[in-house]
Amino acid sequence: MTGQDPIPAVGIDTSKPHPARMYDWYLGGKDNYPVDEEMGRQMLALDPRVPVMARVNRAFMHRATRWLANNGVRQFLDVGTGIPTEPNLHQVAQQIAPDARVVYCDNDPIVLAHAAALLRSTPEGVTEYLQADVRDPATILEGARKILDFDRPVALSLVALLHFISDEDGAHELVDRLLAELPYGSYLVMTHATADFTPEESAAATAKLKAAGVTLALRSREEVTRFFDGLDLVDPGVAVVPDWHPELGDPVPGQDDGVIPGYGAVGRKP
Repeated sequence: MTGQDPIPAVGIDTSKPHPARMYDWYLGGKDNYPVDEEMGRQMLALDPRVPVMARVNRAFMHRATRWLANNGVRQFLDVGTGIPTEPNLHQVAQQIAPDARVVYCDNDPIVLAHAAALLRSTPEGVTEYLQADVRDPATILEGARKILDFDRPVALSLVALLHFISDEDGAHELVDRLLAELPYGSYLVMTHATADFTPEESAAATAKLKAAGVTLALRSREEVTRFFDGLDLVDPGVAVVPDWHPELGDPVPGQDDGVIPGYGAVGRKP
C-alpha cells in the first residue's frame, strides 16, 4: 500500500489492479497497492483529469442521494460501494432522513476490512455491508432483504460500476435482475464512463486495463440510456455527470475544464 499499511493483504489479490483500489488512489486515499498506483498513473498519462472524474462521480452520488431522500426514499442498496470515503452514502441520506436504511455491497476484501466505517448509522436508521459481486445478484438480493423492506421503494445505486461489466458478461441482464425484485416506485441510480468525447484516449485506456486483467466497457449515451428502458427518467435524463442537478451540491474543482467523459442518471420504476 501507499503510505501506512494498516490492512494486511490476506485474501487480497495484489497481482493486478482493482477498480475500487484505483478509485481510492484517485481520491487521494492510502488503501491501495503499488499495482493500483501503477495503473492509475498510466491512466493519468492518458488523461490527467482522471482524479477529477473520480471526484465528480462521488459528487453525483451525494446529489442523487439528496434528491432521493428529499423525495421520500428511505432505503438504499449501493452495489460497488468502494473503499469508504466521507461523506458516505448513508451519511448523506441520514442527514436528511435519520431513519434511512442502507445496504452496501462490494466484492473487494479490502472494502470488507473497512466495513466498520460504513456501519456507523444513526440510532433511527440502519446500515449493513454485504461481501458480494454484482455478477451474483441472487446473493445481493438475499442479503438486502434481511435489512430492507422490499414492499417499499429502494434506490439501487450503481455508481461508476457498470463500465467494468461487459455486454458479454450480461451487464443489462444483471441490472434487470436486481430491478425485477424491487417494488414499484424504486429507483436506479447510475454513472457510467463513455468514449463519446475522448475516443483515442478511451481506446488506449481500455487496452491497458485489458492487458492488466480489468474489463472496461465504455458505452455511448444511447447505450447507457438502454439501462433505463422501462423506467421514468428523472429530469434532466441521461446527462453529463456534473450537469445532473448541480444545485444539490458544490462543484468539483476542475470539472469545467473540458467535458467530463461520463453520464449520470436516475430513473424511477413505474
